[in-house]
Formats: sequence, C-alpha cells, structure tokens
Amino acid sequence: MSARRHAGAPPAAVEIPRPAAVDLHTHTSRSDGMAEPADLVASAAAAGVRTLSITDHDTLAGYRELAAEAGASTPGRRLPLELIPGVEINAVASSVAGLPEGELHILGYGVDPDDEPFEALLARQREARVRRFRLLVERLREIGLPIDAQIAGLERPDAWSLGRPVAARCLVAAGHAASVADAFDRILGHGRPGYVPRAGIGPLEAIAAVRAAGGLAVLAHFSEAPQHRALLAELHDAGLGGLEVHYLGFSSATIAGLAIVAAELDLVATGGSDYHGDLGPYAEAHARLWVPEAAASTLRAALGREEPHA
Repeated sequence: MSARRHAGAPPAAVEIPRPAAVDLHTHTSRSDGMAEPADLVASAAAAGVRTLSITDHDTLAGYRELAAEAGASTPGRRLPLELIPGVEINAVASSVAGLPEGELHILGYGVDPDDEPFEALLARQREARVRRFRLLVERLREIGLPIDAQIAGLERPDAWSLGRPVAARCLVAAGHAASVADAFDRILGHGRPGYVPRAGIGPLEAIAAVRAAGGLAVLAHFSEAPQHRALLAELHDAGLGGLEVHYLGFSSATIAGLAIVAAELDLVATGGSDYHGDLGPYAEAHARLWVPEAAASTLRAALGREEPHA
C-alpha cells in the first residue's frame, strides 16, 4: 500500500455498467486492513460480489480461518461467495530504475494454503516486516513524531503483518497527521522523513514461490506497465501469469493501456479494489469498482478450478 493508493476516487471516470461481482484484491486485519475476514466476506457478499480473494500481505491466515470455519460449521452452511486463496508479496526491485519505492507487488492466486515451503517464505517476509516496522517507529521518535502509546493500544498486534498503513493510523491517532493519506504524503512515503526502505525477496523469487505452491503469479497495480514492456517480458519469462488491469484507482485510459499489455503477453487480466478500510466501508469502494466477470472466469481456468455452481 502506498500514498497514491490513498487518494480516493479514480483520476478519471470509469464506466460502471453494473455492480461488480468480482473483487480479487482485498485486505483484512490479518495484515494491514481494518476488517475482520468474516466481516469483509459478509460486506462483499452484501454488495453483490460473488468471487472474492483476500490477498493479505505475506499471510494466508484470513483465508485459512474462513475455510476452516466453513468446513467445520453447521452442516449445510457455506460461505456466501466463492473465496479464492490469495496473498500479496511486496517484492524488492531496487535494481530496476523508475519503480515507485523500488518495489513490485506480486499477487499469488490459488496457492496451496498447506504448502510448507511457501508458508516458511511468508514467515520470513513477515519477520522482515516487523524489523522494518521497528525501525520506522524509531525513526518517528527521532523526528519528534512518536507513536509508542498508539502501538501499545493496538489489538492483535502479533497477528498483523505490520506495515506503514498501521503506522499511518497510529500517526493520525497521535495527532501527527490529519488522515492516513496525509501521513503517507508528508511522513511515510518514499523520500519523506519517516520512510524506511523495505527488505525482502525479489520479484523473480516471489513468482517462483507462488508457482511452486501451485498458484498463479500476478503483478499488482502497476500502472507503469506500458512503459516497462521489457521488464514485463522478463517477468513473464520467469513465470508471471497475470497483470492487474481493473484496479480501483486507475483511469479508463490506464486500464485500456494495461489491457493491451496483458493481451500482448498473454497474461490473465485480473482486478480488484485493494480494499483496506481506511477510506470507508466496503460498500463505498465497491460502488466505484468495475471488474468484468471474465476476470474471474479466466483466473479459474488458469488455476484449473471449476466454475462455481449457481
């Protein structure tokens, strides 16, 4: 999550022909989102979503909880929508010129939640997140913007993939920022006084790990893709299988350009809201979201999953 994804409405109108039935990019309180997994599923279903993926950063905890509850609940009870296992890995790509914050975000869909090597990799990623968060807190103290009291009041801090959105909310609670967007823009964003570089795996390793766990690797919210065709071709050769085309913060022109790149490289075109909860309830984000149902169908086909029963 970055400052630009806190900006609110898309930069240009995107035609919404009907309520989106697909959202393949969301976050819960098991990483840096605000909603409990079950609450997000209920809100998405109430808004008309029929295919959802929870793509928490470096963890499948939310998916596992929901799958276990559905499997062990009262006979006949099922989730109100199709839930595709997903995860988001923030991959360090500092050697690639011109990337926002030197990162590429890799979404992994359909990964096996019981794959032990993949879980071990995610655990290492989470440990790196905790180390970065501690350095960030120290940096904020040094520049006179402490958030220690607010961190102490966090619920379930051991279950969170701690990151800048959490720090941004603490800055707001401490009175150091007017909003999460303000915290990113002035304090936490790349080049700002509270910024701490990320450490972790690179995009090629992330793609390989997703594939080894039986999943499809998709490049998330990379509006710059048309200007980085050589990079996309390299990632595709390494096993990248999809590109997030229908992203809530993208203009119609950006979506059109990304669709061309996806078609050229035969990448599955996915889409989603990247919902975290900072800008309001899920229904408000969903009202501005359009992801064609074909995105879910092509993703299912790529994963070898059957179409859900009506």
